[in-house]
Amino acid sequence: MEKEQIERKILAGRNFMRFNPSEEEFVSDQMLKKPQPPLVKAPMGGELVSLPRDFESLPLNNHIFQVLAQRKSSRVYTKEPVTLLELSFLLWAQQGVKGLRGKKYATLRTVACGGARHEFECYIAVLNMEGLEPGLYHYLPMTHEIELLSEPSQLAETVGIALANQTWCGKASAVFFYSVVPYRAEWRYSASAHRVVLIDAGHITQNLYVACSALNLGTCAVAALDTDACDVLFGLDGQEEFIFYAATLGNISERDKDKEDGFYAFLKDEA
Repeated sequence: MEKEQIERKILAGRNFMRFNPSEEEFVSDQMLKKPQPPLVKAPMGGELVSLPRDFESLPLNNHIFQVLAQRKSSRVYTKEPVTLLELSFLLWAQQGVKGLRGKKYATLRTVACGGARHEFECYIAVLNMEGLEPGLYHYLPMTHEIELLSEPSQLAETVGIALANQTWCGKASAVFFYSVVPYRAEWRYSASAHRVVLIDAGHITQNLYVACSALNLGTCAVAALDTDACDVLFGLDGQEEFIFYAATLGNISERDKDKEDGFYAFLKDEA
């Protein structure tokens, strides 16, 4: 790509991030009284798995200072499987429904979201989980269940390839794949929706980081991915819904600190 092309893209990206109310006048479908989109995606027809909710039995660190101080990205995981209860808690922490606003206007969840649109769906590639078969799953937040979509062979390798050939991702116990359903936000915010969507995405992964820190589990948000490959993996159309973000999950150990530090070995060469 030529330097001028790169500079134009950088400028376009900066302008996308800006918000000037005087320049953002629009008429949204909500203003036009058009029907709002469904609050969540309907089940896709997979075998349902109920998730446990006895979170009080988890050995959670409730000291907020320690949880925040220990929060970090982890890319090296032990072979110890994550439990179904731990997975259940992490799904609830980042997407859990606590109630409804009105009869069906919006869901109230464990994360902040512009206009309470909650325009995301969460899919899970289960690789090493206690009490759950390896495979691809979809989270149903209204009922706190997951549904099994498929059980592809060589799943770890497939996940690594879909995440921009980052093979370490395939060594996690599970990988969360986040899709966006753009119209949920566009219905309310029209052409300004997409800036809000990206802000909202940070709320989800930060809750995941905090919840993992409280459980002494490791996670790492992943922005480098092959969107088309991920969409094929979960059977998404790539337009009205597509994968745009991911996060790995697994048990971690201080014994692997040197391996973790190896991801930043290039810094040793700095003056």
